Amino acid sequence: MYGAGDVRVEEVPDASISEPTDALLRVTRACICGSDLWPYKTMEPDPDGARMGHEFIGVVEDVGSAVESVAPGDLVVAPFVFSDGTCDFCGEGLHTSCRNGGIWGRNGADGGQAEAVCVPQADGTLVKLPVAEDDALMPSLLTLSDVFATGHHAALGARVEPGKTAAVVGDGAVGLCGVIAARRLGAERILILGRHPDRTDLAREFGATDVVAERGPEATERVRELTGGEGAHSVLECVGLEQAFETAVRIARPGGAVGRVGVPQLDSLPAAGVSFVNNVTVSGGIAPARAYIDELLPEVLEGALQPGRVFDSEIPLAEVPGGYRAMDERESIKVMVKP
Repeated sequence: MYGAGDVRVEEVPDASISEPTDALLRVTRACICGSDLWPYKTMEPDPDGARMGHEFIGVVEDVGSAVESVAPGDLVVAPFVFSDGTCDFCGEGLHTSCRNGGIWGRNGADGGQAEAVCVPQADGTLVKLPVAEDDALMPSLLTLSDVFATGHHAALGARVEPGKTAAVVGDGAVGLCGVIAARRLGAERILILGRHPDRTDLAREFGATDVVAERGPEATERVRELTGGEGAHSVLECVGLEQAFETAVRIARPGGAVGRVGVPQLDSLPAAGVSFVNNVTVSGGIAPARAYIDELLPEVLEGALQPGRVFDSEIPLAEVPGGYRAMDERESIKVMVKP
């Protein structure tokens, strides 16, 4: 990406192993993330460009001398940050703060929207998948790299519990995965705040019980009407814009919780007075996907969870610029890339 709206597919030097802890991956599936759309809208021109993509599955082609957990031929999924799996933060389940970790496409790391990637800290990062590279489960397995793990993180931050009411702000791929996560954690009633019928229809199939198409104060009023004037016990904020966060706080019932995972496009937290008066807990942040994959993987492999249904388009690598446009213009929920 060279600037807002300027995505190009280019030939670059082949990915290669440089450290004993590296693994070389041939990418078999990647995708475009909703968070990729923020720089697509706002990035200042950069003559050097930025490598893109942080969600991918691939086959191990080679490993460094210190790698023990994966071997050539293994099919693996990579969470959206790499981590060593051994530092104190990783031990606490906060792999996104790994002392030796990093984010794909930054500080010289390869991006996942590519034919191949060098994976640093391979032992702490990669998770083997017990299926063939063209298995029908690929879309759902790919969501474990970010979008489903992020929806799960939102549900945990919102303290979703059995028998309670959850509300999901945002009908993008993360919000839809948040519906799955809330249902998985036992929410009895799930409200989806969105206004795109194709997305809210899918949310209903995932377990949403009510659709709120209004925005702003009207959305708050509608949620109150649906919840007997109280609001939701748990609110998953999956957008990141000011209005979305303010709505999330205002529709939480007193003593409720907001789990925020939308990449924040604001420097302050709106409705601070409301959250203070109502004792609303606000938590969340960047999801430590690696901490959740082992828990979520079995249910995806069994087909009990199908988060891969958020993908409504598949394209080759050469068409990635068009994939960005399609997601930005709401023509597609989430685009899968097959190099």
